[in-house]
Amino acid sequence: MTLPEYVYVASSWRNPMQDAVVAVLRAAGIECYDFKNPEGGTGFAWSSIDPDWMNWTSAEYIAALEHPLAIAGYESDFNAMQRADTFVLVLPCGRSAHLELGWAVGQGKRTAILTRNGEEPELMARMADHISSSVHDLLGWLGVED
Repeated sequence: MTLPEYVYVASSWRNPMQDAVVAVLRAAGIECYDFKNPEGGTGFAWSSIDPDWMNWTSAEYIAALEHPLAIAGYESDFNAMQRADTFVLVLPCGRSAHLELGWAVGQGKRTAILTRNGEEPELMARMADHISSSVHDLLGWLGVED
């Protein structure tokens, strides 16, 4: 198996493993997208629009999707999604990361989920091409030789 050309790492701002996965992939010579630190900028966070975003009404949320910062964040992520030939979902994560992986599955891109002990099982994870319980196993699936 050849190394992927570009990996989209989908996860959560709150997941400390995301940073480690990005670092390990890059150390293995795999170019990947880091949504926290995208090329030429900083990652999107709702708190950039409003520090009180957790208390928005549904109308405020819908309006915020049209905010220039939200549009720029979406475009940065979606451009990287289109560029990627492989997606890695790093659990635990939220709804956006699951939407990203679902889109990738629908596009026929290679997909993997990196899980850990204690994660709630999800039946639709069967859509992914591979499920890893370790970074070492994930690297092997990506074609990195020991």
